[in-house]
Amino acid sequence: MGPRGSTGATRARNHVSEHRPTEHRPAVTAARRIVVKVGSSSLTTASGGLDADRVDALVDVLAKVRDGGEREVVLVSSGAIAAGLAPLGLVRRPNDLARQQAAASVGQGLLVARYTASFARYGVRVGQVLLTSDDTSRRAHYRNAYRTLDQLLEMGALPVVNENDTVATDEIRFGDNDRLAALVAHLVHADLLVLLSDIDGLYDGPPGTPGAARIAEVTGPDDLADVTIGSVGKAGVGTGGMVTKIEAARIATAAGVPVVLTSASRAADALAGRDTGTYFHRTGRRTADRLLWLAHASTPQGALVLDDGAVRAVVERRTSLLPAGISAVEGEFSAGDPVELRDLRGAPVARGLVNFDAKEIPQLLGRSTRDLARELGPAYEREVVHRDDLVVLTSRRTP
Repeated sequence: MGPRGSTGATRARNHVSEHRPTEHRPAVTAARRIVVKVGSSSLTTASGGLDADRVDALVDVLAKVRDGGEREVVLVSSGAIAAGLAPLGLVRRPNDLARQQAAASVGQGLLVARYTASFARYGVRVGQVLLTSDDTSRRAHYRNAYRTLDQLLEMGALPVVNENDTVATDEIRFGDNDRLAALVAHLVHADLLVLLSDIDGLYDGPPGTPGAARIAEVTGPDDLADVTIGSVGKAGVGTGGMVTKIEAARIATAAGVPVVLTSASRAADALAGRDTGTYFHRTGRRTADRLLWLAHASTPQGALVLDDGAVRAVVERRTSLLPAGISAVEGEFSAGDPVELRDLRGAPVARGLVNFDAKEIPQLLGRSTRDLARELGPAYEREVVHRDDLVVLTSRRTP
């Protein structure tokens, strides 16, 4: 994907048009539980620091959506690091993790305080929820996150979700709040995901250039086959860009959640189902919660190398992984940790939760579970990774 501005693209399909008539989006207007994600550039000044008017404008829209109690909103908000820049005397987003975390520590409090005050104008309570990838990739933690968010909504509060930048490391980060928003949408059983940024949609060319047209809707991956997406936003204070938004839309729609991508200034139109931004139709149905998080939020603690027969069994027949099909073990991990399953060429083919510690597996390699049970005891007559705790990352066939 090329770096041609925010949404650089080649000419896309016939459905692309800026001048198509206003349309009613029934999946949008029918949505009762909605996740809205807003980027740093839509909340802060270019030099850092929260823009109170922008925050209030967004809150005005979201409060109106909730008015009457028929619709629930979860807000995934970036902006903590950007909000902490000016108070710490930083002129731009730092590159090193330590100063990013310091900025997040200062900025997160300012961000939530601003939301709390702004929503209070409408009598809406705000609840802060900070997540890390490590927290949410484990089953027990995942269930707890769901219960917390669901309870906040049931009690009439509006959850404000962000990645816990103050403690997350490079190894356990979601990486961007667009992906986090897609996973939260699945987590809370949302009916709709709205991604707000400083761009009013996906274009088939650099926005503002002659002939560039908005892509009004995307029905599936083939619609974007010829579209080249840029990677940076024009404000320069966030970590995402159009690439991360398209990936978030892919994750959400594959899990049965439609997506609207537009600018924060057009949030009201987007939530009303008007023809604004880019609408991504759902492409799949809801999957098991833990499998989506396993695929997109977990950090593998090691790897198991599979022979060709085991790859075929896991990828094509969707079976459990048995010791007989494992050729090698890499890394240090404990039972219950996520691990990557690789073919003999090193390509990842699946990810799963392992049933044994890394130090136990070498003695199991290439052996049948029956022989292992006879020699080591009945605890070893089981799968290394059970198919219910395994997600396939590729559909390719192995020779």
